Amino acid sequence: MKLTYRPEIDGLRAIAVGAVILYHAQVPIFGHQLFKGGFIGVDIFFVISGYLITSIILKELVTTGSFSFKNFYERRIRRILPVLLFIMLISLPFAWMYLIPSGFVDFSKSILYSLGFSSNFYFWHSGQVYGGLDGLFKPFLHTWSLSIEEQYYILFPIILLFTFKYFRKFLIHTLLIGFIISLVLADWGSKNYPSASFYFLHTRMWELLIGSILAYFEITKGYRCKNKLLNLILPFTGIILIGHSILFFNDQMFHPSVYTLSPIIGVCLIIWFSNKDEWVTKILSTKLFVGIGLISYSLYLWHYPVFVFLRINGFVSNLIIGKLILIPVIFFLSILSYLFIERPFRNRNIDFNKIIVFLSIMLTTIIIFNIKIIKENGFKSRFEYLKKINQNYNPDNFFLLKTRMNNSKINLNDFDTRDFNIVLIGDSHGQDLFNSLNLSRNFFSNIKFYYIGDLFSDKFDDKSNNEKFLKQANAIILSSRWDDYKIKALKDSFGKIKDLNQKIFITSRTNEYKVFSKLYTLLDYEVLFNKDKNIDYFGLKKLYFKSRVISSNSTINQKLKKFASENSLIFLNKEDYMCDIPYKECDYVDKVGNKIFYDYGHLTEYGAKYFGKKIYEINWLKLN
Repeated sequence: MKLTYRPEIDGLRAIAVGAVILYHAQVPIFGHQLFKGGFIGVDIFFVISGYLITSIILKELVTTGSFSFKNFYERRIRRILPVLLFIMLISLPFAWMYLIPSGFVDFSKSILYSLGFSSNFYFWHSGQVYGGLDGLFKPFLHTWSLSIEEQYYILFPIILLFTFKYFRKFLIHTLLIGFIISLVLADWGSKNYPSASFYFLHTRMWELLIGSILAYFEITKGYRCKNKLLNLILPFTGIILIGHSILFFNDQMFHPSVYTLSPIIGVCLIIWFSNKDEWVTKILSTKLFVGIGLISYSLYLWHYPVFVFLRINGFVSNLIIGKLILIPVIFFLSILSYLFIERPFRNRNIDFNKIIVFLSIMLTTIIIFNIKIIKENGFKSRFEYLKKINQNYNPDNFFLLKTRMNNSKINLNDFDTRDFNIVLIGDSHGQDLFNSLNLSRNFFSNIKFYYIGDLFSDKFDDKSNNEKFLKQANAIILSSRWDDYKIKALKDSFGKIKDLNQKIFITSRTNEYKVFSKLYTLLDYEVLFNKDKNIDYFGLKKLYFKSRVISSNSTINQKLKKFASENSLIFLNKEDYMCDIPYKECDYVDKVGNKIFYDYGHLTEYGAKYFGKKIYEINWLKLN
C-alpha cells in the first residue's frame, strides 16, 4: 500500500544531509567550526527510516494481513544499490591515483565490507574513530551508517511480521521495550565502549525504533495530533532542538546516549505535529528543501569521497573557498546521479530481472578489482610507473605536499615602532621559522615579525637599512642551519649585534631526519617502499623520533646552548615544538594530515602554519 507523501519529511532529509556535509567540510567561521554537531544528521536519517519503513510494513499488514518480502527488498535494492555501485566504480581510478598503498588496501576492504552490509564492523574492528584525523582519508567511511540501515532492513521486517502475527497485542510493548533497552545500552556503551556503541546496530536501534513507534500510533489511531495549539508550537520546538544540536554538539560528547535524545525528540516533534497550517511545515515543504531531500541519498554518498580525494590531492587544503566550491560540485554530481541513476532504476516499468543482471555485472567488477588491490598490497609499483611516464611527477603529491614556500620579503614601510617588532636573521631555516611565526601572526597580538636575510651572506653585510631596522626592533632572533663555521662567524661578528642592546634569541639547529634521496622524505620512503610491514600513515611519530639526524642532544646544539649562556642570550630549542621528548615522538604531519616537511627538515606551508600555532601555544618565545 502506498504511503501518503509528506514533503516535510524530505525537508527533514535536507536538514540532515546538509548538516552532515557541512560537518565533514570542516569550514571554520572566524576560526571556529560552526557545524561541529553536524554528525547528528545521520541520527535524523535513522529516525526517518524507522518511521517510513515501519509505516510501509504495518500498512501492508493491516490492510492485507500479509507482507511481501520480495516487493520490500526489491524496492530497497532499486533505491540503494545502483547509485552506490556507480560511485564505487567512479572512485576506483581516483583511489589509484591518490591513495598511498596501505590506504588503497583499506579503501578496497571498506568497499567489500560495505557490499556485505557490514562496513560498520570493519571500521570498528580497524580502530577507526569517527571524527578522527585518519578518517578524513577514508573515502567510504560514511557507509557505516548505510550498513546499519541495511542490517535494520534485514532484521526488522522479520521481527515485526512475527510479532504482528503471533503477539499482535504486544507489538507496541515490544517496540517500547526494544527502544528502552537499546537506549540504555547506548548510554552505557558510549561511556565504556564508545567505538562499538557508535558503530553497532544494537546501540542505534532506539533511534530507528522511535520512528517505528510514531508509525505504529499513526497507523493504529488513523491520524496524528489534532490539537491545533500543539501543532503550531511543537514543530518549532523540534527545529530549535535540532538546530541547537547541530551548532553546539561536538564529537567529544558521549554519543549516542541520552544527550542524543534532544535532536531525536526534535525530529519526532516535527514528524508527529507538523501540519500544512504551521510555518515549519511550510518551510520544510518548499521546493528548495524538498529538492535537496529528494537527492539526499546521492548527496550523502557523493560528498565524502569527493572531500577525501580532493583533500588528498591538495585542492581543498585548509582554504575555506576551496571547500565551499566543492559543495556546488557535490550538488551537481548528486543531481545527475538522481536523474540518471536513482530515478530510472526506481521506475517499476523497468523489469527487475534486467536490473539484477546489470547490478550483478557492476558488483562482480567491483569485487574482482578490489580483491586484486588487496592481493597486490595496494600496487606500490604504480608510483614508479607514474614517474616513468611523467618526469614532472612528484610522489609527494600523494601526501598533500605544497612546494616549499616562497621567501617572504620585508616591507620597511610596514615597520611601526609602536608595535613589538621581532626581526629574524638567518638562512632558509631562519626563513622557515619566520614563516611559522608570520603565518600565525593572528595569535600574536601587537607583535610583528620581519625577516631580513642571512647574517653570513654577502647580501646582508653593510646594508644601512638593515642596521637601522635592527636598532629599532624590540627583539632579534638568530636562526640558521648552524655548523662550526657559522658559530665561529657568529662569534666574530657578535659584538656588532650585541651593541644594539636588544633582546636577542638564538635558536637551536632545526631537527633533521633521514632521507633516502631528494625525491623522498622519510614518510614517503616508508609508505611506498617498506615491503616488510604495513605502515600506518598517521603512526610514524616514534619512527621519526628514532630517525633524527640532528636533535637537541646533537653536539652542534650543545655548543649553541653554551654560547647563549656565555653571552646572556635566550636559547630556544626548536625540538620543544617539533617533538614530544617524554613520549619519544616527533610530528611529521599536521592535524589534518598535511606533510610538515618538504625534505630532510625544511617546512611546507602546512608545516609552517602547524608549528607557528604550537610555538604560540607553548609560549616558546617566552614573551610573557
